[in-house]
Amino acid sequence: MNGPTLPQPQKSVPVERATSARPLWLALGLVWGGAVLAVLGLGVGSTGLESVWRMLEDPVAAQIVWDIRAPRTAGAFAAGALLGLAGAVAQGLFRNPLADPFLLGSASGASLGVALALAGLGVSPFATEWVVRLGLTGAAFVGAVLAVLLTLALARGVQHTLRLLLAGVVVGVVLGAFTSLVTLTTPEILQAMQAFMLGSTGFVGWVSFGLMAGIGLVCLLLAWGLSRVLDGLALGEATALSLGLPLGPLRAALVGVLALATGTAVAQTGLIAFVGLAAPHLVRAVVKTTHAWLVLLASLMGGVLLMLADMLARGLLAPQELPVGVLTAVLGGGYLLWLMRKRVG
Repeated sequence: MNGPTLPQPQKSVPVERATSARPLWLALGLVWGGAVLAVLGLGVGSTGLESVWRMLEDPVAAQIVWDIRAPRTAGAFAAGALLGLAGAVAQGLFRNPLADPFLLGSASGASLGVALALAGLGVSPFATEWVVRLGLTGAAFVGAVLAVLLTLALARGVQHTLRLLLAGVVVGVVLGAFTSLVTLTTPEILQAMQAFMLGSTGFVGWVSFGLMAGIGLVCLLLAWGLSRVLDGLALGEATALSLGLPLGPLRAALVGVLALATGTAVAQTGLIAFVGLAAPHLVRAVVKTTHAWLVLLASLMGGVLLMLADMLARGLLAPQELPVGVLTAVLGGGYLLWLMRKRVG
């Protein structure tokens, strides 16, 4: 006796495979785009492509390419990757698509650290000695980490996401006010502070690139290992708890990854806006995937975005140079306005 024929599931397999392959194709496309931009970045500068053609014969041209342009281009990718990773973690942790890496007060803390270091250079020999040892990079990193710790103290831990968010906003405003006060009392540091606030990749060398690359790899592995927590939080805290996830310690680990990635990038390049905010949005606009893929794709997208912005900053008004932070703010703000208008429409 013939019964009803059951539907065959094999027909849906190619569709599922095509869907699961989209993140991989996007990752390969971003790697290819980053490689192209890296090659092009070697030829952008005051001397143009001539330095690249002559670097085998002219030691000065070789020094320009390998000691200035190459580490700057590679450092732009590393800093953008850190900010893109931090943006993906922040948006997943706070369940807010407008969350950015600077949400816990790290940017304001880094700015205050740099302002105090610059002011300390002219205060006393004791302060000068410690500032020289620590350096502006170290002062920015320490300031960013201390600001995040202050946010955690005010929020009384990481148990309540809303309280943590509000504490980060308060810390950012208060530390920003202290930075302005330090700048007003020592106006000779205004120009140096302006360069830090606008962001720049011009001072990134091979050592800075190696530091950002190493810390970025560690943060990426940690974020990938904690991606299941971000997936659970995306469904709501009640659902995440029902899955048996210890949210307290895991949320603290995510905050640590966010602070380390953001503090490292800010310490090396200053405040570069919108890269960490826009990179996860661009990834989601192309492919819908879990956070295990999102943290990797957002890192690659952030690196490509900052490399492109760095090339434009060097080439638009050559031989003059635009602050890369201003360019990313204009481009990122324009993209978010377009995205908002598109969704409203």
